[in-house]
Amino acid sequence: MVKPSELAVTSQNLLAKLVPQYLDQSAIRLVTGGPAETGRILERKFNHIFFTGSSTIARHITAAAAKHLTPTVLELGGQGPAIVTGSANIDLSAKRLALSKVLNAGQICLSANHVFVDPAIHDKFVERLGFWMAKQIEDESHMVHIINERHYERITSLLEKSQGKIAYGGKLDKASKYISPTVITDVTTSDSLLSGEIFGPVLPVIKATYVEAYKIISSMDHPLGIYIFSEKQTEIDEILDNTNSGGVTINDTILHSAVPNAPFGGVGESGYGMSHGQYGFNSFSHQRIVLQMPTWMEVLFSFRYPPYDLAANVKKTQVKNTLGFKRGETMADQKIRNVGLGWYGLLPLSVVIVVLAKVMDQDPGKRIAGLLKK
Repeated sequence: MVKPSELAVTSQNLLAKLVPQYLDQSAIRLVTGGPAETGRILERKFNHIFFTGSSTIARHITAAAAKHLTPTVLELGGQGPAIVTGSANIDLSAKRLALSKVLNAGQICLSANHVFVDPAIHDKFVERLGFWMAKQIEDESHMVHIINERHYERITSLLEKSQGKIAYGGKLDKASKYISPTVITDVTTSDSLLSGEIFGPVLPVIKATYVEAYKIISSMDHPLGIYIFSEKQTEIDEILDNTNSGGVTINDTILHSAVPNAPFGGVGESGYGMSHGQYGFNSFSHQRIVLQMPTWMEVLFSFRYPPYDLAANVKKTQVKNTLGFKRGETMADQKIRNVGLGWYGLLPLSVVIVVLAKVMDQDPGKRIAGLLKK
């Protein structure tokens, strides 16, 4: 069963038309609806649920799934931060972070939510960020609008409550639900813009060293992605060692999700479980172990049945101390011992017996039983 978002109405209607046309209806069905319909769907028992969306909705999904012990994979989002260190390529960092907010108007779970910038390059970075945002939307008709009025009001409310300053952009049009790419400076971690995932074309810039940045990031919920801009491997390694996230892209954004056959998913508040390539196939599969026990091995495992007789059975499993180790000796007491073991000495006794029995055209079980009696 496929359930597209009811917020993206055009995409939903297109899928409703194409799925029955091209996919086997006995195996795949598409359903539509809002929260009420989704709630009724979740009353049914499924083998597996894969959800992409917000952590708020995910809590309702997992609560419903728990009633049937249905396993879930959650691809959520979170406040994906970027860090621009003092060694970073300023112009390229600004260009690629600008694209993160222009692309689908920042309405992507992997969009950079905010950026920490080293104080030494802060002003230059903000200037180049504004330049590249303007460059990438020279034709505003190519700029995506906010998906609906509710989300438009949510983003503009965050902007109104922010204590930061608009360094670039800030153009709003309620009638068309348009928000231009906007850069906000003089922002702290307690600002309204960092109260949750923005999911829009607004990029708050926080002045901080990369050490201060990763300390703040590690104190917050784990994001779906972290973006590190640096030309020093030592800085990159230090940030990686002190943070956790679903994935990381270095000197760019979002692209870690596009690596072929690499696992993609979140951690903690940004979700759990993996998708893409073989990992997605495994998420929807149950891996079942099947063991077929040879009947002739019964004689080797007869000691497991009660009544237990330690004296009679211990010789069947006891390993002789041919290496000369002594009870209670420490590592310091041990010495290299040459006991002259050949390769055959490393093979399990049962394997040797089976091979010999096969060579002699005898039943392995009877051969083992005969040797054990001796």
